[in-house]
Amino acid sequence: MTDSLVAILTAFLILSGAGFALVAAVGLNRLPDVYTRMHAASKAGTVGSGLMLLAVALHAGDLSTFARALAGFFFFVLTAPVSAHLLAMAAHKVGYPLSSQSVRDEMNDDAK
Repeated sequence: MTDSLVAILTAFLILSGAGFALVAAVGLNRLPDVYTRMHAASKAGTVGSGLMLLAVALHAGDLSTFARALAGFFFFVLTAPVSAHLLAMAAHKVGYPLSSQSVRDEMNDDAK
């Protein structure tokens, strides 16, 4: 009974992680500018990868693999959004334009 419950939970985590990764990939292809693409990649990609790492941790069966997968999950969840934010700030400072669909540029010095 426990093995089937772990298998079902692992399958659910893998499928939902793959779904979030698919959403991130679609966002990279469909969104209009570098900032919205970076947002899709960092948010949905982080959640998708994190869920797959949790599935590995759950399916592993031994404590050392579980601990490494859990540490990787926390490292990835903490660092990926921060690095995407810093890349977006660098892109803005270099002068990458916002899409014409963007409503406001809150990082623009003229708007303050």
